[in-house]
Amino acid sequence: MDIALKLVKTQLGISTQTRDDYIEAVLKGTVNELKEIQGLNLDIENPQHLMFLVDYTVWRYNSKDEEVGMPERLHWRLRNLMVHGAK
Repeated sequence: MDIALKLVKTQLGISTQTRDDYIEAVLKGTVNELKEIQGLNLDIENPQHLMFLVDYTVWRYNSKDEEVGMPERLHWRLRNLMVHGAK
């Protein structure tokens, strides 16, 4: 998860550790949501899975106060992961 945290912070342009606890909670919540609701077990060693987790977490972080649905690009990637069996 350390690499995922680092990549999320890089995408968000955060270089300090002040938001790490919150970002880690969003990361863990995202992994849990994907596992419990979508039935996906992501393999963080798989670059495709890792980057989906990072992009999805960044979207969740940035849209926490918005009533906007998931962007189509993320939705498409999620469907592909489900079809190709990230289980």
